[in-house]
Amino acid sequence: MDYDHLARRLAGLVRDHLVPGAQLAVHRPGDGLWTTSIGLPATAAVPIGSITKTFTATVAMTLVSDGDLDLDTPLPDVGHPLTLRHLLSHTGGLPSDPDDVRTTSLRRHALEAGRTLVPLHSPGAGFSYSNIGYVLVGHLIEVATGMSWWEAVDAVLLRPLGLRPHFTVGPEAGGDVVAGHAVNAAQGRVVPVRQSLALVDAPAGALAASATDLVTFGRMLAGAPPHLVDGADLALMRTPVRDAEPFGMADGWGLGLALYERDGAVWVGHDGTADGTSCHLRINPEDGTVVALTTNGSSGFALWRDLVPEFGEAGLPVGDYDGLSDLRDPIAPPEDCTGSFVNGDTEYSVQPTGREVLKLTVDGEPFADLSLFDGLVFAMRDSDTGDTSQTGRFLRDPRGGGIQWIQIGGRLARRQVPEMV
Repeated sequence: MDYDHLARRLAGLVRDHLVPGAQLAVHRPGDGLWTTSIGLPATAAVPIGSITKTFTATVAMTLVSDGDLDLDTPLPDVGHPLTLRHLLSHTGGLPSDPDDVRTTSLRRHALEAGRTLVPLHSPGAGFSYSNIGYVLVGHLIEVATGMSWWEAVDAVLLRPLGLRPHFTVGPEAGGDVVAGHAVNAAQGRVVPVRQSLALVDAPAGALAASATDLVTFGRMLAGAPPHLVDGADLALMRTPVRDAEPFGMADGWGLGLALYERDGAVWVGHDGTADGTSCHLRINPEDGTVVALTTNGSSGFALWRDLVPEFGEAGLPVGDYDGLSDLRDPIAPPEDCTGSFVNGDTEYSVQPTGREVLKLTVDGEPFADLSLFDGLVFAMRDSDTGDTSQTGRFLRDPRGGGIQWIQIGGRLARRQVPEMV
């Protein structure tokens, strides 16, 4: 393993992407822990965004192993037949989250959303990445433990791992959590930004951690002690759930973990984006290797994408998602691609702009140009940055109807039917 190569390339990519700071940690059995950091103390806690969901899922699965929660018991006080298994695998049909949150109570927010949000599909019938689903998981944790989510994460997971708790919102927020930065590469501007996560969304994104902290967590998920989740339940976390197709995000999804295929090996992990940060965790359960990158710049995701091939050059091919590799045959967009699609309070509008290109707007703002390929898959050209690395797709009604959904970044949006006058 050529760690010097990784350190050199990380330093170069930090400069290229104007990222203020980055931490990289790798643990390989036999090699031990290797770390490097640029512009940040090695132990600094970086807001890890949605990697928090994997921590929340692990607390829930610990409670499942202890008999305090059940994966398949329908949730009480929710208007849909949702289970914990649905929530952890994003197969509950829930939208991402509502825009207008009027409460600071996790319980009230979770229950109101569960009762009032319009489902995208019936539970278990598809995949749509959902923050509110993990708010519901946080609520179940609070009911089962009698503690707040913050207390439960600390007591059930962080403390047994020997990790200090760091949160961006809530009673323990602040301290030595580093600031994120908005990066405008075209103008060469790097501006500090504040975290804006709502208090009630904490179970979906409120943790901060160093890359070394993430490796400690990842080793436990790979099977190293402490054994907080029993072996069978830990295997479920890493096993693909039927009908969980996170197109545009990963190759599959388990219970709290994304699955990434690489050279016949299946890695698991999660990506996380907070305000001005981008963080990435990858775990190879077969050999126990764990890789973690934290960055405090909004361009950190592009840095990660450029760093992944360098792992292979250094002797460690790391699993990651590549939605562009299978795009083969361009097609003209079918007429029923156009229209409005909704996910909760978010509206996606698709309109034709030329013979082979569609224009996507999100809540009325330009988002991307779409070029369609066989299978109703599309490549996206970002309206602001020109980035062309993201993909999405349209989905037809399985009963033989027309296009019913659009899926972007793993999130589904369902066709909006005009109201009858």
